[in-house]
Amino acid sequence: MTATKIVVLGVPPDGLLPAAEQAVLASADVIAGGRRHLAALADGKPTIEISGDLPAAMDAIARACASENYVVVLASGDPGYFGVGRALAARFGPESLEVHPAVSSVAAAFARVGLPWDDAVVASAHGRSLADALEAVRGAEKAAVLASPDNPPERIGRELLREGSRFDRAVVVSDLGLPSEVVEEGAGLNWLAAGSFSALSVVLLIRGTGVRPSPVIATPAGELGAHIEFGRGEDEFEHRAGMITKSEVRAVVLARLALPTAGVLWDVGAGSGSVGIEAAHLAPGLRVICVERAPEDAAAIRRNAERHRARVEVVEGEAPAALAVLPAPDRVFVGGGGLAAVDAGLARLRPGGRVVATYASVERAVAAADRLGNMVQLSISRGTRLPDTSMRLAALDPVFLCWGPS
Repeated sequence: MTATKIVVLGVPPDGLLPAAEQAVLASADVIAGGRRHLAALADGKPTIEISGDLPAAMDAIARACASENYVVVLASGDPGYFGVGRALAARFGPESLEVHPAVSSVAAAFARVGLPWDDAVVASAHGRSLADALEAVRGAEKAAVLASPDNPPERIGRELLREGSRFDRAVVVSDLGLPSEVVEEGAGLNWLAAGSFSALSVVLLIRGTGVRPSPVIATPAGELGAHIEFGRGEDEFEHRAGMITKSEVRAVVLARLALPTAGVLWDVGAGSGSVGIEAAHLAPGLRVICVERAPEDAAAIRRNAERHRARVEVVEGEAPAALAVLPAPDRVFVGGGGLAAVDAGLARLRPGGRVVATYASVERAVAAADRLGNMVQLSISRGTRLPDTSMRLAALDPVFLCWGPS
């Protein structure tokens, strides 16, 4: 073994190393790892604690290697899965590592409840941004979040509730492999938010049974069985007196919005919520806020969101006043609310953002185009059958679509 070789041992949830890994550990000159693993497994040998100051720990490992010490690093579960393996590979190069993975805490957590997890979205709130972790899992059918002292399970539940997320089941698997291990389950995020759990936990979030009717082909990031659908028919949404963005117009609106994978979308004058709901499907990490002044329409948006299993927040109020308390948007769609809503969106828009608005009136559309920079007229004719089964084209009212900045 060369002086630069570092052996990384994954420690199973029960803390018991297999015989081969015990022999490797017994040969170590220096052992690095978290405080819990060092206390259990270092056996009086020189140690390097890997804690919050990761660069300092990497420097200490480098010094130990430079002195021709045989360094063994202890890591929880699979070191290459949200573990120290990434930092070690970045600092010393993959060729300098010999990795012995164990069962990851996520795999063990799903095993505790008998669920497959090849279709799960996994995020870590351990030493990372909780907001980023929750953006990753908000739209998932099944997810796991690694909790931490700063972001315990109950905080994860509260923040997801605040963003309007919904899950049918929440499971907290705490202190995996320890005598204090416990598996607790409740009916969704309200139960999770109201609880008190160990920070050493994996939180499982599940919609439905958690078991797909057919096997998956790839992980959610590149799943071949998934499909993208937008421009859904008006009959798929509850709406009042035709007050809905027509499916063909909606498809163009979504294209012009150029949705980011994360951030905030305002759907102003949302009506049925069809644009916001489809945006939530296309970009599950996007926080979608539907603003609607009519209580009956706001209620319909909630029912439509439930029907389509979309994660949207509904704010009842009239633009532009209702927009003042919202987080700054990355995208804004104005389907109702007029030029004042466009101006409010532009005033709060984050760098690189975009506003899209639709109008029936050419005068208002021109005024919006003066602000946004672009305008197009959409004229749509739908084929309808005549009594003799031949087909005619039935024209819809033209719509002016404005967008910008370019």
